[in-house]
Amino acid sequence: MEKTEKRRQDGAHATATQPHWQDLARRFPKEKECLATFLAFEGAEILAGSKPANLANLTNRPHPCGQNLYRLWQRHGDALLACSGLAARILVDRGSSLLLMLYDPTLLAKRLSLPASKAMLRRAGYDVTGGTATLLDQLEQRCHNQAGFPHEIGIFIGYPLKDVAAFLGWVKLPFTAQGPWKIYGRAEKSLALAEEHRRCRHHMLCRLQRGCSPRECLTPVALTV
Repeated sequence: MEKTEKRRQDGAHATATQPHWQDLARRFPKEKECLATFLAFEGAEILAGSKPANLANLTNRPHPCGQNLYRLWQRHGDALLACSGLAARILVDRGSSLLLMLYDPTLLAKRLSLPASKAMLRRAGYDVTGGTATLLDQLEQRCHNQAGFPHEIGIFIGYPLKDVAAFLGWVKLPFTAQGPWKIYGRAEKSLALAEEHRRCRHHMLCRLQRGCSPRECLTPVALTV
């Protein structure tokens, strides 16, 4: 019981100390730089090679810095990503906000081609005979059509497969820790991965604070912290 409680506390601590894009937003008032900063920060784990994809929610309202990320994406998103190491798929555009999946095409294709990933997606009702684009098409359709959120999205964004399967109720594992996702069974590797992701964000934060160009930060770089 003590070990389980410590893991939960460690996971909560990691979530509480997660750096945030708004810590930087006011330093980059120009539209393209502001959006590039947001994309670099939200894609930090992907650019470091630690994660195949991330989800980012862009709301159609001004943030405290005065910028509206939804409008900035419409004006500059495609051009910024064309020169970066990231690709993007709009999963849902509600008008009031949009849900964006940022991803590395190579890393995502590798993740989705794993036999275990294919087996889980097949169980979730996906046609796995196509490539990455076909699977993203099916995910996007589910985001539009399902009453609830398609929780198998954890497969796409790099969560440990055991944690995704347990969350979906496909395997019986005890809940052992709360990090950026719910962790089941042996927590050590999952917590270590969550910490690695946090370090990627912190590293990106440090790079931007030191004056790295936001557009330069949108290119892949090894994690050196």
